Amino acid sequence: MKLRRRTHKRLQAAFLAFALCLTGSGAGAGTVFAKSQDEIVLRVCNWEEYMDMGGWDEEERIVLDNGVTIFGEKPLYEDFEDWYFETYGMRVRVEYSSFGTNEDLYNQLNLGDTYDLVCPSEYMIMKLMAEDRLEPYSETFYDKNNERNYYINNVSPFINQVMNENEINGEQWGKYAAGYMWGITGVLYNPEKVSQDEASSWKIFENERFRRQVALKDNVRDSYFAALGILKADMLTDEAFQNAPDYAKRLEEEMNDISQTTIDAAQELLERLMDNIYSLETDSGKADMVSGKIVADYQWSGDAVYAMDQADEDDFELRFSVPKEGANLWFDGWVMLKDGIHKSTDSARQKHAAEAFVNFMSRPDNAVRNMYYIGYTSSIAGTKDNDTVFSYIDWCYGAEDDTADTVAYPLGYFFSGVSEDEDYIIAAPPEQVDRQLFAQYPSEDTLKRTVVMHYFDEAASKAINKMWINVRCFDIADVPMAAWLAMLAVFLLLVHKIYAKVSVKNVTVQ
Repeated sequence: MKLRRRTHKRLQAAFLAFALCLTGSGAGAGTVFAKSQDEIVLRVCNWEEYMDMGGWDEEERIVLDNGVTIFGEKPLYEDFEDWYFETYGMRVRVEYSSFGTNEDLYNQLNLGDTYDLVCPSEYMIMKLMAEDRLEPYSETFYDKNNERNYYINNVSPFINQVMNENEINGEQWGKYAAGYMWGITGVLYNPEKVSQDEASSWKIFENERFRRQVALKDNVRDSYFAALGILKADMLTDEAFQNAPDYAKRLEEEMNDISQTTIDAAQELLERLMDNIYSLETDSGKADMVSGKIVADYQWSGDAVYAMDQADEDDFELRFSVPKEGANLWFDGWVMLKDGIHKSTDSARQKHAAEAFVNFMSRPDNAVRNMYYIGYTSSIAGTKDNDTVFSYIDWCYGAEDDTADTVAYPLGYFFSGVSEDEDYIIAAPPEQVDRQLFAQYPSEDTLKRTVVMHYFDEAASKAINKMWINVRCFDIADVPMAAWLAMLAVFLLLVHKIYAKVSVKNVTVQ
């Protein structure tokens, strides 16, 4: 089996990020750069460990069957600086920084940090669109006749459709966002302890058989989604519901239900789940799965791939399943911020550099570098004339030529838009049907039961955040009067003792 390992690259990325913080060589406050008169300064903010930082060892050089060689020497954003000068004759310097969560990025923007280009997730893109903070891409960016427009010429038809079918205030996402990485959510599980059937339902997180052996995400969006899957499980798995002609629309509505009744029910359920789960986690779940501390974890597909790769190195198998009730289809995308682009003395030049950056990241060989480095799935598919991305996937997961037992795994829906396109079928080992290949490129049937999380307006966000605070801490309204009286009694007793000690000291001094 040809499974490429990524673990060491992620660790190098974390070390590099730490080193940049120590040395100040990244784009941060107080950093001084030599600046030429014609230099464009492009301020880019991306997720942590979410871009190839180079430094590959020679043995990591990838030579694909189509003859393309993939190798990362320098950080991709530095390669962009060289490419931009060679291509357009202008100097650009990228100030590259990172954020940890969508909410962290949003807070940074509200505190006054200025960026030209950022890469949030779908619901944060919707929020920024609704607040009129995004700069639309230019019409020339979508011109397929321009060979340097790598994004529009190479983006997956599937991703492009998602971007153009969804709207905020009557405007398509694709007008303001260019897809970077994408995936789904599901359950990462240990097949020795958990059956596939058990892992194929959000109900696993309330299953007492796995008490203190399962983990949910430490963010309200994902955990609320899982709670809805449990609360509505009977309806969502009903044959009549799943076979309805408007199934996709109804599933999306149910999994984005923000009625107060549903929020209250979700709070009650999540409070119960707190007693059954091992932890709420953001990043530790992968290690806890590999070490055996837990047997199932709510996981994003890219991190599931990372964990399965790591477990394989320890000769320990993990698998990935998508709940039958429905799952989240997510993506991260590049968006330009008005505050950054128009703060420049030459906004046209600034915007050109930002769009060129997105195009450079969308070149198939660069998409592969990012996929190898971070383990997530690029929105870039390539073309029949440039099948570098597909060749890479086949290099990762395709069976050896002399393997007798293989499964035909069709990927036409993503690469060409034609489901059974014979040019995009991978002959894979059977176990890959529910492992890394499946996590990176879910089957088309699986994607039919996935939905995008909606942007919640201010009122809904306030209600859901209040619910989450009650779950994470406790609901003050539920504290009985007797408990309040007991706490008051203890407080008064402490005050009395302190007062008594002070009085004794004063008498002694006198």
